[in-house]
Amino acid sequence: MKDSRSESYKAAGVDITAGYRAVELMKAHIKRTKNEGCLDDVGGFGGCFGLPIAGMKEPVLVSGTDGCGTKVKLAILMDKHDTIGIDAVAMCVNDIICVGARPLFFLDYIACGKNVPEKIASIVGGVAEGCVQSGAALIGGETAEHPGLMPEEDYDLAGFAVGIVDKSEVIDKTRVKSGDVIIALKSSGVHSNGFSLVRKVFDIDSNPPSLYEPSEALGGRSVAETLLTPTKIYVKSVLKLIEAVKVKGISHITGGGFYENIPRSIPEGLTAVIKKCDVEVLPIFKLIAEVGGIPERDMYNTYNMGVGMTIIVDKNDVDKALEILRSEGEDAYVIGSITEGEEGLVLVE
Repeated sequence: MKDSRSESYKAAGVDITAGYRAVELMKAHIKRTKNEGCLDDVGGFGGCFGLPIAGMKEPVLVSGTDGCGTKVKLAILMDKHDTIGIDAVAMCVNDIICVGARPLFFLDYIACGKNVPEKIASIVGGVAEGCVQSGAALIGGETAEHPGLMPEEDYDLAGFAVGIVDKSEVIDKTRVKSGDVIIALKSSGVHSNGFSLVRKVFDIDSNPPSLYEPSEALGGRSVAETLLTPTKIYVKSVLKLIEAVKVKGISHITGGGFYENIPRSIPEGLTAVIKKCDVEVLPIFKLIAEVGGIPERDMYNTYNMGVGMTIIVDKNDVDKALEILRSEGEDAYVIGSITEGEEGLVLVE
């Protein structure tokens, strides 16, 4: 690749040498994510990974893929690209931990209007940080330059994660029963969902100066800074919990909020009863509802409201579960319980 270049392709809008430069800048970030399964360096045609299956009777691979949605628009407007990659990793690994799988590796895909090596490396730096937080190795990826399809300053980011769990340890909601307790794990903010509505509420696409002004409602932080806060990654704390307590169900509260995601972790014939007074709603959600005139039902059906993940355990395991989660740095608390019923989810006063 040392002499790989094409002036004709560059004139058409694609600078392949910029791609090589970006890869070189990424390598220091990628090196931070190496774990016991890594077999080679980034740059080949496929990422190789050795499966750590010692002690497992029936290893099961669990995969997840996602992106950051239109939160990327805010990163572009703020010209801040070093945290959006955390979001891409979080959206994938937080999903696969819901079935009890330990993340093994991650691959990213970046589509951009113009490959600016330093910007691409900054994005990948965030991806690497997300991988470090979740224990996954960044074993490959792709950066594609799309002149004419995207404006030069624009990009989109998506990812793909693979994890592993022994079949007998898969969390599949079959053990959930009436009387079980629902524990909430605090979110870091809006995470990476509902940004199309957020953009409308705050007129983000017009990039108003008010986005960057300190907000009293947000404790002095600006709306832009608050919204760009990266998605919290729960993997390591949840893995610690799984080692010590029989976890029956886990929900990652993403698009669809409470109403769509919590019922996914419980079987038919049971209902999650959540006390709204126990939900520690973050200030940003109160501001979104106020500025946008968004009904409470829509808020709980769109956003995490301050709860990034819910975990269902037996009522006798609640104290132990809370102790473990808090020792791992989680702000964990009880928000409800499981009862018989067909509603799936009921929010009560």
